[in-house]
Amino acid sequence: MTVALPAVYDAFDLPRTELTARALRYAEEAVPAVIFRHSVRSYLFARALADHDGMKAGADFDDELVFLGCVLHDLGLSEQGNGHQRFEVDGADLAARFLREQGAGEEAVTVVWDAVALHTSEGIASRKGPEIALAHAGISVDVLGRGKELLPEGFADRVHAAFPRADLGYAITDVIVRQMLDNPAKAGPLSFPGQLLRAHVPAGTLPDWSDLIDAAGWGDRPAGGPVQPS
Repeated sequence: MTVALPAVYDAFDLPRTELTARALRYAEEAVPAVIFRHSVRSYLFARALADHDGMKAGADFDDELVFLGCVLHDLGLSEQGNGHQRFEVDGADLAARFLREQGAGEEAVTVVWDAVALHTSEGIASRKGPEIALAHAGISVDVLGRGKELLPEGFADRVHAAFPRADLGYAITDVIVRQMLDNPAKAGPLSFPGQLLRAHVPAGTLPDWSDLIDAAGWGDRPAGGPVQPS
């Protein structure tokens, strides 16, 4: 059954199932508006990239799962999703809980969990299933512009007119950093959140790789001198 959505979505081809409509409402109520619009744009860019690569919904990927992975991917930046893990994993756990409450099967839950948890994991998400890879690609286009040259001419302008950016790149950075300043345990020093936090705290506050090696207690010492190309 096709479900009606607000008029702003009429110009775009979104999956219109009961589950996707509920997920859209859930995300819109959960996260700040600037992040919600980013989540929608991420799906639209993901689908455009799939079209560019000749991938067909229903044959090469499950469009509903791509949509869910994109729309729910930043739940870890919501108030209810702000736990004690890095925000990607907090968000994946909340997305999984939401989907189970909606009666989604465990196979679908697993795909969406991976899409959310891995959405900042460059070089890993792209090697997973097509839904996870597409979600990662769409999110990367919207935040970092990677792959935007593959979008149809004028498409990004239409998407941004419907779902304005409002300086998304910096706005979302501020939300992530604020979470970690409140709870530094959410920012492992080698994680993406940890790298963001490092720029907002005094030098030496977060250990670097060498600090972690020294703290291991095995007495490892560098061989001496900078490493040279082989």
